[in-house]
Amino acid sequence: MIKRNKWKILVSLAIILIPMLVGLAMWNRLPERIPTHWGPSGTADGWSGKGMAVFGLPGFLLLLQVVCLIATMLDPKNKDQTDKVFNIVIFIVPGVSVVAMGLVYAAALGFEVHVVNWVMAAVSALVIALGNYLPKCKPNYTIGIKVPWTLESGENWTATHRLAGKIWVAGGFVMLAASFAPGEAPILIIIVSAALMGFIPVLYSYLYYKKHNSK
Repeated sequence: MIKRNKWKILVSLAIILIPMLVGLAMWNRLPERIPTHWGPSGTADGWSGKGMAVFGLPGFLLLLQVVCLIATMLDPKNKDQTDKVFNIVIFIVPGVSVVAMGLVYAAALGFEVHVVNWVMAAVSALVIALGNYLPKCKPNYTIGIKVPWTLESGENWTATHRLAGKIWVAGGFVMLAASFAPGEAPILIIIVSAALMGFIPVLYSYLYYKKHNSK
């Protein structure tokens, strides 16, 4: 799997580090304290030093990417995983790095950016993409709806992920529509949507197991 996706992996690591280069290019324009956390209302409530923001955040994401890739590749069931599903795994963290650091830099430079809303919109788009690829995901221990009933039955896995794909796409669009609503309503809608997107497929998987196991 590593050889087959070597260049994609290298590109993903390079993308994660791009914000470092951008930060270096803008170093003299950036303030010494940079906002790096925002509350539900969209007001910054956490700051980091310039060095930590420019180097620390992308560095943490780089480490996270390496850990995720190692865990995915060590999974023996991912040996024949479809490339489309693995592409999502490879490029989630790079996408987070570019979007998150872009918003951090914009806020640091004084632009009026509704960070929470944009983060929610980005998460919603990711959920839609994941929902589109869930039905294509083959059984494994690291990607997908991993509960005992799906892991022990290929039929259960397939049926659960087909349903989950539809629910995640629908839920993603609901979350996307709510992303730019005023006040704290978007956060409530996204929390409820996320809970349902997690609960319904697991419940369906269990009921599928009970129905077919009883036979």
